[in-house]
Amino acid sequence: MANPISLTIAQLNPIVGDVRGNLTLAREALARARQDNSDLLVFSELFLLGYPPEDLVLKPRVTEACQAALSELEAELGQNDPAVLIGAPIRLDHKARNSVFLLQHGKERQRWDKFELPDYGVFDDSRVFEPGNNEKPYFDLKGLRIGVAICEDIWFDHVPNAVKDAKADLLLAINASPWRRTIHQERRTAFAAWENEDLPYVFVNQCGAQDELVFDGASYAWTSRSSHQWLFDGFSTGIATITFDPDQKSFDVSEKDHPPEGLEADYKAATLALGDYVNKNGFSGVVLGLSGGIDSALTAAIAVDALGPERVWCVMLPYRYTSSESLEDAKLCASALGVRYDIIPIEPGVDALEGMLAEQFVGKPADTTEENVQSRLRGVTLMALSNKFGPMVVTTGNKSEMAVGYATLYGDMCGGYNPLKDFYKTEVFQLSSWRNSFNGSGLQGPLGEVIPERIISKPPSAELREDQKDEDSLPPYDALDDILRCLVDYEQSVDHIVERGHDRAVVKRIEHLLYISEYKRRQSAPGPKIGPRNFGRDRRYPITSRWRDA
Repeated sequence: MANPISLTIAQLNPIVGDVRGNLTLAREALARARQDNSDLLVFSELFLLGYPPEDLVLKPRVTEACQAALSELEAELGQNDPAVLIGAPIRLDHKARNSVFLLQHGKERQRWDKFELPDYGVFDDSRVFEPGNNEKPYFDLKGLRIGVAICEDIWFDHVPNAVKDAKADLLLAINASPWRRTIHQERRTAFAAWENEDLPYVFVNQCGAQDELVFDGASYAWTSRSSHQWLFDGFSTGIATITFDPDQKSFDVSEKDHPPEGLEADYKAATLALGDYVNKNGFSGVVLGLSGGIDSALTAAIAVDALGPERVWCVMLPYRYTSSESLEDAKLCASALGVRYDIIPIEPGVDALEGMLAEQFVGKPADTTEENVQSRLRGVTLMALSNKFGPMVVTTGNKSEMAVGYATLYGDMCGGYNPLKDFYKTEVFQLSSWRNSFNGSGLQGPLGEVIPERIISKPPSAELREDQKDEDSLPPYDALDDILRCLVDYEQSVDHIVERGHDRAVVKRIEHLLYISEYKRRQSAPGPKIGPRNFGRDRRYPITSRWRDA
């Protein structure tokens, strides 16, 4: 017979590089664990530094600061305090390791290093870390043997098998596992290989966002009988104390609902990403151009839901091609969201620039040059407001536009962050309708219809010339997005896409536009990873390349 053990799980939002701030979070969690008379307090991967640190961890002073913070926390532990399992980097032989430390009052510190270092997709751990050698991936506490695995280590069977071979009672999986649409299914599939042997475990994950990556938290306790027992609401931080009974192989958990999936998860991931980017980088709020179109309307809704309406400033920047419907729709959207709304016509600026260039442009017909002038003057105006008053400019382009280059450098691409960067246009429509019907919780904006229905139903247009429609020069978005998913998300051949029913000439044109627009994407604002492959960390293509599929 073994006594039950109480575990305090800290699903928190550390900030990369904020070692002192993260130490403060750790102290707050320790106070809660003391209050709950917990035996063990567990944090996420690299908690004291934040994940992913990228090349920041190569600086010796960074690892020194983390080790100093670790020593401070260790020195504060009293005789009756819980043990603390916490992630931090360490430098050995001039190389950094991604480690987890066990701190206990009056006992020697223990350490485990991450063994599997991923270098695929968004990961480049092997670039900055040296793998550890965990010959003994467990520790003994309160008469129980407890295994330790760090994130990628549980996606393979090496460490879990070693924990099983040691006849451990419990495994603690310490993670900073980024979210994406398919992550829950991916985790279920990968972990099933060793779950079948009935090793109870607790999956402890970071929550929050770091540049392009979103961490959903979704920490849970698992046994073969109860399966997933969720510890926190989705995309939210928290501290929870649970009890593990080793004889019954069961957890006493105040279980939460399954984390959100589908459109709700997509939307909340984008909201968390924008909110953390703005707040962690110290901006007072955001400013964006509200055109009366669906992309800017959805972006404004995400901004309000992330920051609250008082921190969002929407500006209509009309020109002669801006329709009366767009003026009306933008005003209605701003009113529904409760944001500050201003109208700044750009015609004086366009006239001035046309006058400046008149001598050079004489005899040349109007073309996309004049259209780009409009877009760039809007960007200059928004940046002027940002510089003068402090809010960050949010850009509003979607993944379909970014893929084929239907975005203007230093114009509508101007901004610090792009919440829609990994959403195809068809997904923008779906998310807009979903947001209007959402009646749940977790958002800071008003419920109900915040995006006027006409914005969703009218044909998309950049309104840079008379009677312009997106489909004048692009396939219908259903077809375009299907082609782009094949090319971008799944790297499929032109022949395969044609077999799906698309015209070969259209597919070849879209492929060509995709490749020649790489230089624009390299200069674009970051945005959250949502789907299988985002532009940025996930998909790295050369700018100079003559490759085209046959």
